[in-house]
Amino acid sequence: MSTILEKTQDLVQMSGTGQMIEAIKKYYAEDVEIVEATGETFQGRDTQVERMTGWMGSIEEMHDGGVHAVAADEDAGVSLVESWADVTFQDGNRMLLEEVERYRWEDGKVVHARFYYNMPGGGDMG
Repeated sequence: MSTILEKTQDLVQMSGTGQMIEAIKKYYAEDVEIVEATGETFQGRDTQVERMTGWMGSIEEMHDGGVHAVAADEDAGVSLVESWADVTFQDGNRMLLEEVERYRWEDGKVVHARFYYNMPGGGDMG
């Protein structure tokens, strides 16, 4: 796999088959910067692994999910993923989550990831 599009498609496929942590470890740079839709910023692959482990632990049931689109601009070193998930959390709240993920790649690794999504109970964020 050499193109950003192929790497992004593999990251998406791994995440969609329950290998989200493995995908982060494989594709995120050690010093990756993560920016959430709220503007909150996190540093490092290990931090993202911890955050995703906690998020996955908050889910009671994953009802469905998928990817609407994957795109890449090889020259700019950027890829985009439009995804969705229908989940019930441990607290009983069921939500339809819709998100666009933007990845900036350098030397085959994600060095910057930004997530755009609507905040529950609020206006559009990101």
